[in-house]
Parts: sequence; C-alpha cells; structure tokens
Amino acid sequence: MKIPICLLAVAGGLCAGQTRTWTQGEAGEFEKGNMKNLSLRSDGRLSLSPATKEVFDTGSSYLWAMAKDSKGNLYTGGGTGAKLYRIAPDGKGALLADLDALEIHAIAVDSRDRVYAATSPDGKVYRIAGNGKPEVFYDPQAKYIWALALDPAGNLYVATGDRGELHRVTPDGKGAVFFKSEETHVRSLALDAKGNLIAGTEPGGLVVRISPAGEGFVLFQMPKREVTAVAQAPDGAIYAAAVGNRQATPAPAPQAPPPTAPAAAVPGQVTVNLGTARPPAGMVPPASSAPGGVAGGSEVYRIDGDGAPQRMWGHAQEVVYAIAFDAAGKAVLGTGNKGNVYRIESPALYTTLLALPATQVTAFQLGSGGKLYAATGNTGKVYEVGPAQEREGWIESDVFDAGMYALWGRVGFEGNLHGGQVTLATRSGNLDRPQKNWSAWAPVPGKAGRSASPAARFVQWKATLAGGAELDSVDVAYLPKNVEPRVDEIEATPANYRFPPSSAGLITFQQTLNLPPLGRRTGGGAISMSSDSPPAMQYAKGYMGARWSAADPNGDSMVYTVEIKGTSETEWKLLKEKLAEKYISWDSTAFADGEYRVRVTASDGPSNPPADALTGRLEGSPFWIDNTPPKITGLGATRQGGRLQVKWHAVDALNQLVKAEYAVDGGEWKVVAPVSRLSDALELDYEVMVEAAAGEHTVAVRVEDDYGNVGVEKVVVR
Repeated sequence: MKIPICLLAVAGGLCAGQTRTWTQGEAGEFEKGNMKNLSLRSDGRLSLSPATKEVFDTGSSYLWAMAKDSKGNLYTGGGTGAKLYRIAPDGKGALLADLDALEIHAIAVDSRDRVYAATSPDGKVYRIAGNGKPEVFYDPQAKYIWALALDPAGNLYVATGDRGELHRVTPDGKGAVFFKSEETHVRSLALDAKGNLIAGTEPGGLVVRISPAGEGFVLFQMPKREVTAVAQAPDGAIYAAAVGNRQATPAPAPQAPPPTAPAAAVPGQVTVNLGTARPPAGMVPPASSAPGGVAGGSEVYRIDGDGAPQRMWGHAQEVVYAIAFDAAGKAVLGTGNKGNVYRIESPALYTTLLALPATQVTAFQLGSGGKLYAATGNTGKVYEVGPAQEREGWIESDVFDAGMYALWGRVGFEGNLHGGQVTLATRSGNLDRPQKNWSAWAPVPGKAGRSASPAARFVQWKATLAGGAELDSVDVAYLPKNVEPRVDEIEATPANYRFPPSSAGLITFQQTLNLPPLGRRTGGGAISMSSDSPPAMQYAKGYMGARWSAADPNGDSMVYTVEIKGTSETEWKLLKEKLAEKYISWDSTAFADGEYRVRVTASDGPSNPPADALTGRLEGSPFWIDNTPPKITGLGATRQGGRLQVKWHAVDALNQLVKAEYAVDGGEWKVVAPVSRLSDALELDYEVMVEAAAGEHTVAVRVEDDYGNVGVEKVVVR
C-alpha cells in the first residue's frame, strides 16, 4: 500500500505549507468513483473487465434459472409468469412455453435435449421435447421446487420445499422421495463426479452429500441460514454460498468423513437454481431480491476432498445467487442487489469482475470457447461474458476537496502496462460536484506530467486503460494557497499562578491550578471552543499569565509573539517571541499596577518560505496587574468591660476587597465581615467585638484584595 506523501510529512510536522499529494490506491477509494469496463481487485488493482454484451431481453421481471442443450441453445425462465425461453446460438430468442404457474425456478436438459422446467408455487416439473407442447412430467406434491439435477442415467433429482424433500424421478416419469433432509427447504443442488448429490438447505444452512443409495452426510454447516448455491470445482472441491443470519445458535457440525481422493468434475451436469428460504404467499419475487438484500449478507466456503472447509469470501450486503468456474478453475459469483459478478482469487483476495445493468445476477451457464452466460433479475435479461477483455475502460475518481484554493501539479500513476497503456486527465472547479461550469478534461502528458487544470478548490482525475494495462494507484500533487493563521481568543489567567517552564521538571510546587478548556465557562453565557489544554498552573506570587486559541487553515505549524501594553500607553512592549506554546506567564512585579492588554501574533513561518509566511493577530480584553496590598487606617481597639471593640478602615486602589481577618495575641486568624456585610467594594469599614481578659493585648488585622495582595496592621491595648 502506498502511503500518501502528505501523511508522512504531517507525522514530521512538515506537510503544511508544502506541496501535498492526494493518492488513491485502495479498492474502497476506487469504488467511490465511476467505472466502465473495469474490474477491481480487493487489493486495489484495476484492469479491463471481461467483454460483455446483452444477448436477449426476455421481457420478464426476473430470471432464476438457465441451462444449455447439446446444440448450444440456452433455456431460461423466471417470473412473474412462468415463461420458458429458448435462445439460439446466434442470439435470437423466443418464447418456448408459457406454463401454468407463477415462476420457473429450475431448468435442466437431458442427453436427448429434452427440457425440464420446474414451477412454483404448488410445484410441478414440465418436460418439453423439441418444439412440442409442455407436459407435466412429475408432480412432487410439494409447495416449491428450487433445483433440478440429472445424473448420467437420466434420473432427474427434484429439490423441494417446504418439507425439505429430495425426489428421484426415472426417465419414464416415475418418482418418489429419495432423501428426507429434516430441513424446511432443499434450496440448491449439484451432482459430483462420483454420482453423489450435493444439496444445500434452509434454515440450518447445511451442505449435505447424498450417496446414490440415498445416504446423507453433512459435509458442513454454514454460518448462514440459507445455502443458495452449490457447485463442484474442476479440482473436485465443493463450493457453497449461503446467505442470511440464523435465528438460533446452530448445533456443532458433524465431523468430516474419511479422506477421499478428489474427483474430476463432469462438465455440464450441474444446474444451480435459486429462490428464497421463506417464500411469501403467492410467490412474489423472493425476499433476497428485494432492495436491501438479506440481513447478514453472504459467505462462500470451499470444502476440499478431505472434507476440510475454508472460508473463501464474504460480504455484509451482497447476496450470492449463483456459482460458476472460469477457465482457470476460479469460482465466479453472481450476486445482488447491485448486479455484481465476483471472482475469488484466494481466501484473502477477490475481484469485482463487472457490474451488469441489472439488480441481481441470478444464474450462470458455461458456453463454448470459455464464454459464460449470466441471467439477471430486475430486469430479466441474458448476457454473454468473456472470455475476451474489453478493449478500453475508464474510471473517474471521486471529487477531492483541497479545503481551499489550490494549484494542481504533477499527476502520475503506478501500474503494469503489459503492452497496453494508461492515459490520465484532470478537471477542476469550485463546486463540490462536477458541473458544466467546471473546467474541461485536460490530458496529462506521459506517465507523470503536470496537470493543466486551473487552480481551484476541487479536482477530479480520470484514467483510461487499454490493452493489458493494470492500474494500482494515482497521485495528484497540489499546493494550497497559503492563508493567514488566526488567533481566535485570548484569556488572562488567574493572578499569582504561572505555567511551568520547560525546565521545571525538578521543581515541586505545593499548590497547582488546572484550567478548563479555553472558552468554556460554567454558568450562563458559556461558549465552546476546541483548544489543547495547557499544563496545570503552579502558585507563584506576583505572576500573571495568558492563554489563547489559534488555528491555521492550511494546517501549518505556528509560532507566537506576545506583547503587552497599558491601556493608557501607546506602544506595545515585547513579552516573548518565537513561542511554540499557546500560553505564557511572566513576573508582573516588574510592571506598574494598572490595566493592561495582551496582543498575540501568530505566524506560519515554520511551514513556509519567508516571503510566503503570513501572520494573524488579536488583542485580548483588558486585565489588571495589581501587586499593591490594601491600606488599613484608623485601626483602634477600646475596652468595654470584658471585651474589646476593634474598628478599622481598609481601601484598595484597584480591586475590591475580598477578605478580612483578625487575631488576638498571636492566636488563630478569624474571618470578620465588613460593616456592610458585603465584600463588594474597594473601600470598606470593619468592626468586631473580641472577648479579652484584663491586661495588655495585641490585636492584628489583615485585609486581602481580589489579586491576593494582603495588608497587615496591629494595635496594642493595655
């Protein structure tokens, strides 16, 4: 996986303000774009898809089954209305039979090219010979018929629901129950090279091997409830697809049988036909074909000749309807509800081969020369797929938002040409979706050339593949226009506390103060801002501080210059420059008492050349520097019997008085309220009656202002 250059640079703090790179190379990223005639592997590799063409439009809403005779004629049917169609090798199709039922869910063709079509509900099997009239060949007395299979002797096997029975019908039309599954439905059916039937069930999700003698053995219990397709691979392994979450915890799967040698597949003997595990009344289209699919998605397992199961593929939304195998023996899956055809490359890798213009791909049939025919639902058509590739395909990426006006630079790709070619183009605009007022597509010269698209906020690339070319990733270099940083808020911190200096690791303070995030207040009028929390403040008499929030639209690194000025002064004085933190403390005792402001200037210089660096600036609200204690005057004490009456007056020049205390003869300090009872002014009177025995006494008083300054006086009473 390629890591975008910008992400690496961000980790080192160097990306902002420099050239950045938008890289797309993951499958999920390519899926966000628009593609035509391309296959996408799950590791992000794009290649030309198999050539696809529409063979026949049946006019039906959906098709569920397909088979082929020895002359190359295709037979397909579905619903609604149980119409059976024949498609000649030249692609000309016609209605062969209109059966008295709602749907056709299974078709098979015997060695004499006689066609068997199974209908539902109240299922019957019809046989049509040549252009003759359809005749009821067998009635299993079952509600549904889901699948058919013929063995080399001409016996027809009929998979039914909702009693979960498998019937065997001899060539003369005499049939009986061959195997009772103890499941509700036998949903899918295949015949292996040894004459064993492979059946998939619902709701237990069982894959069952049934011998020619009718003896069943559970090969595997799927994690899903409904086995919609089973098929034997050319190497003899069994592939099974299941959908939907089971309602109850399944019983442990039986152990695998003793190892047996893989058997060679018998071409043309397997017909996979699909429907639903819980058919609605009246046989409306199956629930698995409805928009939204089946809860739980699908999983595909491979069961080797020795009985060992292995999960090969899964998808949380897709529903697998059909399994086939390509010329290389790889499993190909027909799915809904996006009409996707997948190929399993390995247990960890798959390819989305193509998306047909239909909702579901419901059935496959192998043709001559490596062709694969696919039947679809919504709407009911037949397509020819491969074996050749499309000559050309393209992908338009999703729209990239640079976040601001940007210059577009080098555009390049990684991939393998294999004698083909990949051509790139870009277009740009200032709306979040391409419209006619975007720029036109501009070709990119060579494998890595400069984009000719005009500077804008949004960009999109297009890659066109031809020949055997493969595309792994596309890079677009861009340079956002530098925008000045901004300082959003400045706040003065409480007096007599300081932020710890960077070298204060060995200093221990007894008193600390943790501040809430900047801009967040308790009580009414609160505002909410996002800011990194500064470290805990430490008590330090005479110190003042400030903190601020700042941001840079480009994501640039910033440094700060902090200045201070009295409200009556005209010049700003430097406190600190080239500050990396968003906070500062200083010794305020070097400043005269009074009202001040702090100004913070943010610079994006660390991330930009000097000529391109920009600054943003903000002045904070006024705050006070006050290091002068209150003055105490008029302190006096007079005896009144066994008590002393103590009075004094206190005044502060800048801030209101917040606390007053007294102590007698060096004893405990005791709080005293002002005469007004409210500590709400710069000037207050105090009076207190103190119990005192006869003799000499010393009375001390102290008063504290809002900035922690304390004034102390004493009086001796004899």
